[in-house]
Amino acid sequence: MFDFPENDSISPALRALLELFATDLADVKFPDVDTAVLGESAAQVREKAEAVARAQAALDAARQVLNESQESLLQKGQRALAYAKVFAEDDAELGAKLEAIHLPRPTRKAGRAEGQPTAVEPVGMAPGSEENAPRRRGRPPKVRPVAGGTLFNESSNSPESLVGAQDESAGLQS
Repeated sequence: MFDFPENDSISPALRALLELFATDLADVKFPDVDTAVLGESAAQVREKAEAVARAQAALDAARQVLNESQESLLQKGQRALAYAKVFAEDDAELGAKLEAIHLPRPTRKAGRAEGQPTAVEPVGMAPGSEENAPRRRGRPPKVRPVAGGTLFNESSNSPESLVGAQDESAGLQS
C-alpha cells in the first residue's frame, strides 16, 4: 500500500510501522490513528520534503549565479587595478594606495569548459608574495654532493690545477 522512494524523508523505523499498519494492522483502528491517518501524514511529510528539495535546488542555482557575478566583478576589478596602476605612475601617493590592494587571482581548473566559473584564491593572496604562499608539501629533495668537486669549482677544475695535477703525476711516475 505504501510506496517508499529510495531517498525517503521518513525514517526506517516509521516506514516499518507504516508497513505494519498497511498489512498486519490494516483493519485495526485506534483513537485518532489508523492506516489512513498515518498514510495522510506520511504524504504530507513527503510533500514538505519535496518543497525543501526544490528550495535547495533554487538556493544552489542562486549561489551559482552569485559566484559567477563575483567572478565577473573580480575580473573587472583586476583590470581596473592594472589600469589604475599605470595611470598612477607619476603619483607616488596614489601608487602606494594601489599597491596596498591585493586582489585574488582566478585559477583555471583543468578541463574547464567555456562559460563555467573559475575558482578564486582566498582573499589576501598577493601574487609573488612568499609569506602568503602555501607551503610545499612533502619532503624536500635530496642534495647529493658531487665527488671531486663541482664542475665550476675553481680549485678542482681550473686549468692551473689540472696542469699542476699532471706535473705531480708525472713526477710520481719517474
